[in-house]
Amino acid sequence: MRRDAGVTLLEVLIAVTLLSLLTVGMTIAMREGLSAFSKTDAKLMDDRRVVGAQKALQSELEGLIPIKAPCVGGQGTAGFVFPVLQAEAQTMRLVSAFSLQQGWRGQPQLLELFVIPGDNGEGVRLVVNEIPFTEYTAGQSCMGPAPDPVLQVTVPQFLPPRASEHSFVLADKLAYCRFSYLGLGPDGPQPPAPVWRGHATGLGWPMAIRVEMAPIEEDPSRLQPITVVAPLHLHRAPEVQYGDF
Repeated sequence: MRRDAGVTLLEVLIAVTLLSLLTVGMTIAMREGLSAFSKTDAKLMDDRRVVGAQKALQSELEGLIPIKAPCVGGQGTAGFVFPVLQAEAQTMRLVSAFSLQQGWRGQPQLLELFVIPGDNGEGVRLVVNEIPFTEYTAGQSCMGPAPDPVLQVTVPQFLPPRASEHSFVLADKLAYCRFSYLGLGPDGPQPPAPVWRGHATGLGWPMAIRVEMAPIEEDPSRLQPITVVAPLHLHRAPEVQYGDF
C-alpha cells in the first residue's frame, strides 16, 4: 500500500519561517537603501542651494549699475542727488542689472543686502530685498546728506533695510558675514594702491566687492558658504562728463 506524498506541519513551519526571514531581510535592505538615497539627495540639494546662492550673489554684485537719484526720503533734501550705493560692513544697497527672479533679462533692481541674526540667536544670516528700480524707489531710501567725521566727506544717510516675508535668504547658519570694498587708498608720495575698506559710502564706485562668510559648524561632507569676491567692470560713471576726442 503506497503512502500519499505531502509535507508535514513541521516542514510548513520551517518554510514559512525562512520566507519571513527573507522578507524581513529584503525590507531592511530596501529601507537602508532608501534612507541612504534620501540622505544623499538631501546633501546634493543643500550643495546645489549653496552653489546657486553664491552664484546669484556674485551675479548681483557684478551687475552693479553706477547711477544717481534725487533724495526724497527726508525733510529738506530737495535738490540733493546721491550715488545709489550704501557700502557698509553689514549693509549694502545698490542697483543691479541682475535679479533672482528674472536673471539678466529683467529690469534693474534696487538690492538691499544685509546681515540679521539667525533663528534662536544662532549665528547670522545674509538676506536680500529686491525692489524694482525707479528714481523714486531709490530716493526713498535716502534721508539726506551728512558729514562723515572719519572720511571727512559728505555722504548720504540711508534708512536701515528691514527683513520681511519677501526677503530671500542667501546664506544661513553663519558664524559671521561682512562686506568690504576695494578702492584706491589715500594720496601720498607714491601712486595710491588699492585697499579693502569695511566702509566706503561716499568714496566713489568700488573696483570690487567682497563678501566674507564662514559657517557656524564645519561639515566636510557638505559644501560650505565661502568668501565671494566680485570684480566690478564700470565703464561709465554718472558724475563724470564724457566728451568726444
